Amino acid sequence: MVTVIIPWRPQPSRLAAFEATSGWYRENLPGAVVRTVDSGEVPFNLARCRNVGIAEIADPDEVVIIGDADTIPSIEPLLAAIEAAATSGLVHLPYTAYQWLGREGTAAFFDGAPLPSIEATLVRGACSGVYVTTPRTWASHGGQDERFRGWGFEDSAWFAAHTTLLGSQPQRHEGNVYALHHETQLREGEQYDKNAALRERYREAESSPEAMRELVFGA
Repeated sequence: MVTVIIPWRPQPSRLAAFEATSGWYRENLPGAVVRTVDSGEVPFNLARCRNVGIAEIADPDEVVIIGDADTIPSIEPLLAAIEAAATSGLVHLPYTAYQWLGREGTAAFFDGAPLPSIEATLVRGACSGVYVTTPRTWASHGGQDERFRGWGFEDSAWFAAHTTLLGSQPQRHEGNVYALHHETQLREGEQYDKNAALRERYREAESSPEAMRELVFGA
């Protein structure tokens, strides 16, 4: 069995994207359980939602997809990631290209245009959106740091921790994911600055598994 976890708190500008994304999983993975997770914190804590969703899976070796509520994968790389994640001990990213559709592209998608036909912006260095893992693998490098609150940096910090502690970057699979447009969160202020400072600590620990382990597990 495969479970799809979608961190989700309803917001008017995100409803259409959420319905499209969750509907895509139900259509393309008909045997999967698709459920939402909200840890209840204010501001919304994406890292904690991901961790909570994983923690609720009883079987440590069950394959789990953690998908953002606005990001639709391609089926072929997703199926390849599901197969590989069961035994690899690594988290898998079912894409090599993260395509942001923007307002016009998202409107075209809702009007029925196929995703591959829509002009999109390539987001270089993207490492979030859709993760494929097991609870055992997620726990092996600490999951995601719940000190990242609101918008920003939890995904790149996680990528650094995975790479340093597991000795390998997350495994990518050739293909696209498509991020739908919605209103963006505030990317300034005290909490944003705290997130940025914590991400810098991850950057400093990247060369030392011992320092990274202390940062991740000793916090």
